[in-house]
Amino acid sequence: MSIQEQLKEIIENNEVILFMKGTPDFPQCGFSGKTTQILQACDVRYASVDVLSNHAVREGIKEYSNWPTVPQLYVRGEFVGGCDIVTEMYESGELQTVLKPEE
Repeated sequence: MSIQEQLKEIIENNEVILFMKGTPDFPQCGFSGKTTQILQACDVRYASVDVLSNHAVREGIKEYSNWPTVPQLYVRGEFVGGCDIVTEMYESGELQTVLKPEE
C-alpha cells in the first residue's frame, strides 16, 4: 500500500484527525499547539498523527492535500486547513459548525 493510500485510509477512518508536529499533549511547534488548543476549546474528540515520527507521512500529507505546511486538519474526510485557517474559522464560529456531528 502506498503512503497516499495509507493516508487516505487514515483520513477516511477518523471523523476528525489532525496531522501535526508532536502530540496533543506535547506539541513540537507553536502552530500545532495552537490548533490542538482550538480543538480542545471546541470540546471535540479527534485523532492525531505525529508527522515528525515518520518522514514519509510528513512529506506525503503535504502531497495528499496539496498544502505545504503542517498542521493539517481533516473533518469527515475533507481537508479543512492549517493553523491560520482553523484559527479564523474558530473565531468566526464556522469551525464549531463544521465540527458538529452530523445527525
